[in-house]
Order: sequence, then C-alpha cells, then structure tokens
Amino acid sequence: MDKIPILELEGVDTYYGSIQALYDINIKIHNGELVCLLGGNASGKSTTLKTILGVCKTKKGTVKLNGERIDGKPTKYIISKGMAIVPENRRIFPRLTVLENMEMGAYLRTDKDQINRDINRMLGLFPLLKERLYKPGVTLSGGEQQMLAMARALLSNPKILLMDEPSMGLAPLFVDQQFELIQKVNQKGTTVFVVEQNANMALSIADRGYVLQTGSIVLADTAQNLLNNEMMRKAYLGGEG
Repeated sequence: MDKIPILELEGVDTYYGSIQALYDINIKIHNGELVCLLGGNASGKSTTLKTILGVCKTKKGTVKLNGERIDGKPTKYIISKGMAIVPENRRIFPRLTVLENMEMGAYLRTDKDQINRDINRMLGLFPLLKERLYKPGVTLSGGEQQMLAMARALLSNPKILLMDEPSMGLAPLFVDQQFELIQKVNQKGTTVFVVEQNANMALSIADRGYVLQTGSIVLADTAQNLLNNEMMRKAYLGGEG
C-alpha cells in the first residue's frame, strides 16, 4: 500500500453559513482501494463529497489529492488533477447519444487515439452500451444510464472515482448489477470511493468503510468488521444485534 493516500481528509470542519455540517472528518483512501462512506439521510455524506470537490469550503482541516492540498481550489482544478464523480441520479446528457456522453468524459484530454481505445475498453466493460451507442441517453433505462455515467467518468482517466448513491432510484436487480460493476472497475485498477445508504451492498464489495452520523464519523473499520459490528447491525444492516 502506498504511503501517501490518493485522497485524505484530515480534521475537516465544513459549515453552511453559521451552521456546522461536518465535524473533524478524517478519511484516508489509498491506491487501489474500494472504500465506502455510509450513513442515513442528513448524515453529512453529500456535504463530504461537496467538500472533497471544492463545492463546499472547509473552515478547518485539509483535503489532499495525491499529497497535494486541494481545499480552497476550484472544482475544475480538482477534477483536472485526477478526480471524477458519478453523480447522484446519474445526470447524463439526455439528448446526446451514448457515444457523445462518453466523449464528454474525455473533454480535458487531447490524446485522441488513446481516447478511442479507452472508449472501446468501456464498451467491453459495459457491453449493453455498445448496443445503444447512437441512441439518445434519455432512451436508456436507469441501470443503463448508471453504466453510462460510470463510463463517462472513467474516460477522464481518474486517479480516484467518486460515486454518489449509486443504488438510488434503481430496481433491486439493477442494484446488484451496479455493485458488481463497481467492484469490477476497482479490480481493474481504479481506486473507488462510494457514498451510499445501502450499507449491506456497499460493505459486500468494499475493503474498508466509514460511517457518518450527524456530521461525525462514528465508525471506521474493515468492511468485514463493520458487517459484524453490533451497532452497524442494529442501525444500518437490519439486524437485531
């Protein structure tokens, strides 16, 4: 494991005006890991992502990408340094074709030949997209749109892929499929940080996990230990402890 984390939040406090939303957040993600951030509604998951991406500014603490401090930097700069996000509810471009949506993911790149090779690699990873390459994005099912959003993000060649609630709005069958694809993407070498309410699914594929509650991290451990944790079972996994 690399000594310098790809992504590190250290002692982060974030506010909305005078209201504090995050309290002393400490997260480390190393190269090749699949890490999840769990918690219910209003726990601070989205604020954590916004803080990482520079949408929300830290009032205290630091955010580093590959050792470089990025808190206070513009979102465009942070993305250009090797971060990509699959946003909540996918947010593809509905009128663009599948191919055009994928090409949008590579808009900061200039290596056209490699972009074409990477598009073909994405079509191998997500074969359903190949069948719909010239169809408008709006014609895809929710699960297919999630695949497209992942392919678009991966075409930026990110050092780390952030995923915001990948199970949201998907039928159970597609949820299983999406988490299998997330695991596959990670196994092919992409570091992944999944923000998710579905604790069972996220922990089933993750290496490690963090649990947020009202803006503070209350648990941090390996995925297996969190699955076996009594507090987790009672609060998030549907068990009786």
